[in-house]
Amino acid sequence: MFTLADIIAATGAYLIGSLSFAVIVSRAVGLPDPHSYGSGNPGATNVLRSGSKKAALLTLLGDTLKGVIAVLLAKLFAAPLGITEAGVALVAITVFLGHLWPVFFGFKGGKGVATAAGVLWALDWRIGLGLTLIWALMFAATRVSSLAALTGSACAPILAYFFVGIGPFFYAALLMAALLFWRHEKNIARLLSGEEGNFKKR
Repeated sequence: MFTLADIIAATGAYLIGSLSFAVIVSRAVGLPDPHSYGSGNPGATNVLRSGSKKAALLTLLGDTLKGVIAVLLAKLFAAPLGITEAGVALVAITVFLGHLWPVFFGFKGGKGVATAAGVLWALDWRIGLGLTLIWALMFAATRVSSLAALTGSACAPILAYFFVGIGPFFYAALLMAALLFWRHEKNIARLLSGEEGNFKKR
């Protein structure tokens, strides 16, 4: 059972997650709405298609840090406010859901890779480090961002099981992994047909 403190913290986390930095950064620097070009996905990879590496980097940092901040705040105030371990896991899920379906931007959110990474780093740094290394190795080998993200997503529950065991954090990682695969449905279809784009080496 979740406590009232858990529910309040989760609601706040959802609102933090609803801050779509692809849209916020694009507006701030005068770029088009990321929903209007490329994949239409409000994320760092699509913002990069605008030609602005700075905007893409700021989007990546913002979307990652909101996951980190929401979970770390829940952990920090868990004891004084009565937030349970299950409540922290719920915060992890709701900040991620906020990114997928942001209330401030018509519920049209991104795929959630950066936010999920931030969440998992904050839940347990060993999970975050493992996933970052897996993503980096896969991306270096293939130059396909979606494949690297999907590989990391598949490994998230495995690493969570290994480092924290079966419990709220494991189930949070499992749910996020499932949602990430669902959000990458079109990418998976293109990967299977050999049509998925990649980043060429320079």
